[in-house]
Amino acid sequence: MQKILFLCTGNYYRSRFAEFLFNHLASQHTLNWVAESRGLALERGRHNVGPISKYARQGLCDRNIQFPDDLRFPLSLTLADLNEAHEVIAVDETEHRPLMQARFPDWENKIDYWCVHDIDRARPNDALKQLENQIQDLISRL
Repeated sequence: MQKILFLCTGNYYRSRFAEFLFNHLASQHTLNWVAESRGLALERGRHNVGPISKYARQGLCDRNIQFPDDLRFPLSLTLADLNEAHEVIAVDETEHRPLMQARFPDWENKIDYWCVHDIDRARPNDALKQLENQIQDLISRL
């Protein structure tokens, strides 16, 4: 089984949505891939409540995607996570490249970057739709 790793800032909204959506679609397409997600700066999400964003939760429900009742809380990215992944995608280059450069400089240019902004720059429905389109394109290439 190959692993894809989705990164966002807090591992609370975009990367969690991407993880669940990817796993749902990969299962439907019987792909030999599984997604996980991590955050690059969990300390920036000190106002996050619970294990996952209400926007990610609603986006998954709107798409009839099941997720466990006992969701884990956000996890910080580690070097081991990077080494275990076959592909790594940070969901917003403008936000995440500087974090990669500061925290994992050897990996900054080894991962892929998308351009899906957080709620301060994009409406949740728009951002989730953009993630969905990116993931569907990714699925078609795997």
